[in-house]
Amino acid sequence: MPIPEDVTGDEIDKDVRQELLSLPKTLADDVAKNLVMVAKLLDEDPEKAYGYSRVALRLASRVAAVREAAGFAAYAVGKYSEALAEFRAARRMTGSVELWPVMADCERGLGRPEKAMAMAGEPEVQKLDRAGQVEMRLVAAGARRDMGQADAAVVTLQSPELASSAVHPWTARLRYAYADALLAVGREDEARDWFARALEADQGGTTDASDRLAELDGVEFTDALDEADEVDEAAEGDGARDDDSARDDEGPAKD
Repeated sequence: MPIPEDVTGDEIDKDVRQELLSLPKTLADDVAKNLVMVAKLLDEDPEKAYGYSRVALRLASRVAAVREAAGFAAYAVGKYSEALAEFRAARRMTGSVELWPVMADCERGLGRPEKAMAMAGEPEVQKLDRAGQVEMRLVAAGARRDMGQADAAVVTLQSPELASSAVHPWTARLRYAYADALLAVGREDEARDWFARALEADQGGTTDASDRLAELDGVEFTDALDEADEVDEAAEGDGARDDDSARDDEGPAKD
């Protein structure tokens, strides 16, 4: 796959670059460039990111960072079985537990929420940092809802992190998930409050909390562009009718 000229591979994280030192320099540079493309495209064009990840995987399948990147790219396009295999490979290579939550979420994606719940109770969870434990809690709550245990999902999300007024990168998502869980059990007033709290913490626009709030408040948004299109179509229709009327007034065409 083509690599833009402005991508040099030097943009890669220094820890990943360190891993690539085990490869010949030319090969390491090629792998680095493909990993940069994966990172750049993962959110905006996951299909392309997946393609670049497969190239990197063919070039350096024994590098943990490559397996991890391939896992996230597969996860982004819903290839959960493939993602899980890549995450497991990366974990075997590094011994790290940081991928544990996303591995559990892959189990959810594969229709195995019970397996995800079992992973939430494993010792690996205690080895996660605070952000990782929040992610695991989010996955576990999702698994509860998958199993039809909506009330249990609410309880699962109740935690010191949820109660804290401090804002962290995961705060908006945690509050949003709690609001959504409350709404699922009919606690609408509380849900509205937590969607508002999620919006306060959502500095990067990672959730649609504002839309959910508007929906609960019965606010409907009208797209100004759509309205303009409708006006233009109506004007064109009137013009066409005027032309038809003019032709009718002129009478039949003459040879």
